Amino acid sequence: MQIKILGSGCANCKKLEANAKEAVKELGVEAEVIKVEDFKDIMKYGVMRTPAIVINEKVKMFGKVCTVEEIKNYIKDEMK
Repeated sequence: MQIKILGSGCANCKKLEANAKEAVKELGVEAEVIKVEDFKDIMKYGVMRTPAIVINEKVKMFGKVCTVEEIKNYIKDEMK
């Protein structure tokens, strides 16, 4: 599983990355968490507001920091 955090590296982006890593740890799943900071790459996902989270190339949320529980639910949805 691949989880991408889209954002410029601001405090909210860092918090979302930390929450994603915690969600992966709590679920005990194999996942790679990748930071995407290049705006050209971010625009490819059609995201207009950051931070955003992309799991297996699907945008799950943008414009806010997801909680660990929300991210765990996104991960579980991708495992179905």
